[in-house]
Amino acid sequence: MSFISFLKSKAFFTQLAIAIVALFVLGFIILKWLDITTNNGEFETVPDLKGKSIKVAQIELENNNLVMQIQDSANFNPNYPKFSVIDQDPKANEQVKENRKIYITLNPSGYRKITVPDLYQKSYRQAKPMIEALGFKVGKKTYIDNIGKDMVLGLRYQGKVLKPGTKLPKTTAIDVVLGNGNRP
Repeated sequence: MSFISFLKSKAFFTQLAIAIVALFVLGFIILKWLDITTNNGEFETVPDLKGKSIKVAQIELENNNLVMQIQDSANFNPNYPKFSVIDQDPKANEQVKENRKIYITLNPSGYRKITVPDLYQKSYRQAKPMIEALGFKVGKKTYIDNIGKDMVLGLRYQGKVLKPGTKLPKTTAIDVVLGNGNRP
């Protein structure tokens, strides 16, 4: 029997029909299995976690069959309580599959500490931008007798003398001791 005559035979068409039916049945079974194992069409709604503590966020996510994943803390935000959620991904009210990880960013306990620079004998005009660029605030200006007018002679925090290299929280007000231009 030649190849061409085999392609025209009844046996070939019977085997071809059986193979096509088997592919459709196998494809249908695989698609049904995928629907069942992937929970097709079933979603969980992501709750709004912003401003909530870690424990409350954990409970809410568990109630919604979701998993909490804590990312690195961000810069301190005074508008939120300490150790509360300030950001989340995916965002609130999005639809996700169960057991999806929800990435949250926490508010740290306070501003990070920054090293006080050495500003001794620099002019106030130079020192003020350096202080503000680091995230500190310029507090009270106190003048003492010194020939250098507006020259920084010392830094203070809560009445105590600050040495260069001391670490203070960001946004701390640093008092500046300046010369008044008079001879001592």
